[in-house]
Amino acid sequence: MVSGLIPHRYAKALYKYALESNTAGDVYDEMKRVVESFQKNADLAKVLSNPYVDAADKEKVLLAAAGEKPGDDYRRFVKLILDHKREEFAYLMALAYRDIYRKENNISQVKITTAAVLPEAEMKKLRAVVENAFKNTKFEYTSAVDPELIGGFIIDVDSTRMDASLSGELAQLRQNLLRSN
Repeated sequence: MVSGLIPHRYAKALYKYALESNTAGDVYDEMKRVVESFQKNADLAKVLSNPYVDAADKEKVLLAAAGEKPGDDYRRFVKLILDHKREEFAYLMALAYRDIYRKENNISQVKITTAAVLPEAEMKKLRAVVENAFKNTKFEYTSAVDPELIGGFIIDVDSTRMDASLSGELAQLRQNLLRSN
């Protein structure tokens, strides 16, 4: 089987179950924490794929990755994937669940990158620009600082980018000059 198919099937089944249990949002929060845990600690994947690590220890690792007090639905899910020996796909399952939940609930990822740290009032203005451009959408914001922008900002909303940075404008100017020759 293709490695993308297994995680998606498990994530979809979990999403349907969580919807029926009215816990889809809670499971989503847990899955976001699981994704963060895997991204912060590459050894988690190694532990879960190691055949010499006991299933009980793998269960503890997966439960800890979800936060302090994981819910019953997540606990059942962890038990299920361990029983079916699919723990090596846990990270991909968390990513797939997160994507399914976001799609079903019309949630977009927004990353605002600025050349320097901006005051909260300025960030609020940038968030307002996003919210005006994408109606009927919920947003999850992250921000970053990249001094190479020189000035201005870049806003990424899912796969859409708005580049209002000085480095972007300089690159565009350079392209225009090269084309005119």
